[in-house]
Amino acid sequence: MARIVGVHGVGKQRLGSNTLLKDWEPTLADGLDRAGGSKLSPGDLHMAFYGDLFRPPGSTLAVGDPMFTADDVEEGLETELLLEWWAACARVDPAVPPPGGDTLARSPRAVQTAVRVLQHSRYFADVTLRGLVFDLKQVRRYLTDADLRAEARGRVEEAIGPDTRVVVAHSLGSVVAYEALCARSDHQVRALVTMGSPLGMRMVFDRLRPEPGAWPGTVSWTNVVDEGDVVAAVRDLSLFFGTGVAGRVVHNGSHAHDATLYLTAKETGEAVAEGLG
Repeated sequence: MARIVGVHGVGKQRLGSNTLLKDWEPTLADGLDRAGGSKLSPGDLHMAFYGDLFRPPGSTLAVGDPMFTADDVEEGLETELLLEWWAACARVDPAVPPPGGDTLARSPRAVQTAVRVLQHSRYFADVTLRGLVFDLKQVRRYLTDADLRAEARGRVEEAIGPDTRVVVAHSLGSVVAYEALCARSDHQVRALVTMGSPLGMRMVFDRLRPEPGAWPGTVSWTNVVDEGDVVAAVRDLSLFFGTGVAGRVVHNGSHAHDATLYLTAKETGEAVAEGLG
């Protein structure tokens, strides 16, 4: 079994484990090189893939993801997450006006405004409208669809074998990985490395299963974050999960949430190397 298990984030529904490995293997190898740590050998990294669970079924003359618009953002969790992204964007992008007044209300007008503002923000400039809404729905579905959640988490649990020492998880994948590690007591994992994690966002934290307690002392946890990453709206996870979580700040440039940029960071390489021993 692989010494390192990678867990991807949202928006990978049309990819697969082999495709993602082509991106993750060389970039993680670069991160390890920068850290002066262990070398990555063939077979060391395995991708726990769950993105296909979100891929819409095919049908006649239908291509790609559903053609979502702002009107498809559902009340409740999807709207809350959208407005939180807006507030986070305003904190790191001077061109984004902060939500306030009536825009804070969970209303269709607030959703329309949030979508319009985010599409003109630095962070979401390259994300299509339907891609933005689809990402919202992936997060909501994982947190509310018990069957999908169990299958996604099960794939991560199955990928963690007796030789696995490190789990590296990005974005929503950090939520799946956290829950998978908490659900298993028989693993030999020494380190969890999360990148661009939304685990500190209240709408995510309050829905974790099992409910969060003290992080297991046998596993070191390093949370790597770019200050401009709005998905990681809460940078310091130790506020929620205890002082055992070590925080590392990196600089990914204009693509703050990009997994491959997180992987090439020296700080990520150091955390992985420590877990490999």
